[in-house]
Amino acid sequence: LTSGEEAPPPATILKLLNKLGGVHAIGRIDIVENRYVGIKSRGVYETPGGTILREAHLDIESLTMDREVLRIRDSMSLKYAELVYNGFWYSPEMEFLQNSMDFAQRHVSGEVRLRLFRGKPFVLGRSSPNSLYNMDMVSMDVEGGFNVAHSEGFIRTQARRLQAYRNMAYPNGWPL
Repeated sequence: LTSGEEAPPPATILKLLNKLGGVHAIGRIDIVENRYVGIKSRGVYETPGGTILREAHLDIESLTMDREVLRIRDSMSLKYAELVYNGFWYSPEMEFLQNSMDFAQRHVSGEVRLRLFRGKPFVLGRSSPNSLYNMDMVSMDVEGGFNVAHSEGFIRTQARRLQAYRNMAYPNGWPL
């Protein structure tokens, strides 16, 4: 979109992505799944547009979401998917999860450039006004950036639990 141009409705975007993704064989899965009633069933699904949007969304999340928030969101995603699959859209647990997901997504926005090729969308680049990535903050060359010397105590502290486990589990050294 150019500056000032209004985005098309989501359904229009999805239809276009379905067409583009279909041409590139994106988004088809053939799975055996566990039904809520306890039986297995085979499902073949085609979601080219959804697959493309998901890839782009996950990528922009990696740029705009805090690491720990992302981990918690990931752990809740399985339960969210289970509730959707089993039809519990209006359950209190779904309301809780939806509010949590909405809160986690509040800073997720930006642009992702993709190339569609041989069954997969490939990320070429991304940008966001809410990016948590700051090259100066992680640089070892920029004054006020990352100072490696600060890591020494942190690494030794983190290693203590690993040493305790090794000493308990392998008192005679590592097995070969």
